Amino acid sequence: MTSKQRAYLKSLASNLNPIFQVGKSSITPELTEAIAESFNNNELIKIAVLKNCADDPNEIGQVIAERTHAQLVQVIGKKIVLYKPDKKNPKIILPKANKE
Repeated sequence: MTSKQRAYLKSLASNLNPIFQVGKSSITPELTEAIAESFNNNELIKIAVLKNCADDPNEIGQVIAERTHAQLVQVIGKKIVLYKPDKKNPKIILPKANKE
């Protein structure tokens, strides 16, 4: 993913509300499964890490991205943004990568 594509996704994510929260129990198999299923309806997802979660939001973002086969767009404070394009019918069209 290019920086231009990442910036585009960040701008789209700025209007999103978190649809998942990571709490004291951190990343559970149920949470990972729910996030993976939500990619059936959404290509861009925002996740909030609650104050009672002891784990680092960057690490949480990396782990969830790996387990759901998504791309980590950004982590700002306690907010994580993930992107996973729909293979059949993508709703978000990324800017083309510049080939020089």
